Amino acid sequence: QVQLVESGGGLVQAGGSLRLSCAASGRTFNSYAVGWFRRPPGKEREFVAAISWNSANTFYADSVRGRFAISRDNAKNTVYLQMNSLEPEDTAVYFCARGTYFSTRPGRSVAEYDYWGQGTQVTVSS
Repeated sequence: QVQLVESGGGLVQAGGSLRLSCAASGRTFNSYAVGWFRRPPGKEREFVAAISWNSANTFYADSVRGRFAISRDNAKNTVYLQMNSLEPEDTAVYFCARGTYFSTRPGRSVAEYDYWGQGTQVTVSS
């Protein structure tokens, strides 16, 4: 069983920054791609960013590219999402999820991810 726990959310003013963390249990987490998704108020869950198992490749939604950065520290079983220049439109519950084993090109579809965290709230005020 894999457990993912997100942290680092909170309330921030527009233009500010936050860093989210996704801590995982289980040694095999390091062999999987990981994705970040978010669910804005009243909307469906959407892809934000993903990272391959070995950090060689990262992918971003167009809406966050250039402002967000995903990274991982496999020694700590943790994946991060650095969010800069935050906008009110970034307000959402953010989730991390485990992707495909040894994937170098993680996808954007929710269906490609099996284990999910409980989410952390990010609120950006204008």
